[in-house]
Amino acid sequence: MRFESTFPLTRLARIGAAAFALAFLAGVAAGAAPGKAVDIRKFAFAPQDITVAPGTTITWTNADETPHTLAARDATFKSKALDTGDSFTFTFAQEGDFAYFCTLHPFMTGVVHVRADAKAGAGSAP
Repeated sequence: MRFESTFPLTRLARIGAAAFALAFLAGVAAGAAPGKAVDIRKFAFAPQDITVAPGTTITWTNADETPHTLAARDATFKSKALDTGDSFTFTFAQEGDFAYFCTLHPFMTGVVHVRADAKAGAGSAP
């Protein structure tokens, strides 16, 4: 039994499925950057310290009802004000330690450690 005889697909659906498959394979072939998440909650970054490999993309998401920002002390990255549910994403290409803070609440601090030998472990987000 052929797939098409059991589940007839329109030509448009077949084209859409093929486009999706190609996009997925292109992302795999390109080695899409791994991602990590940092929550902004209760006036803190969680985790406060995170260690990642070069090429990792981190997404910070504001879960507070108060706006927050992110600004690297060395000016590597800076976000706009993030309202509740807003996110900011940055990809770390180079090794180093990147300290950052909320410009609206300077007591809120964090550090991203970028290491070539980074492995998931203590201080690392899933």
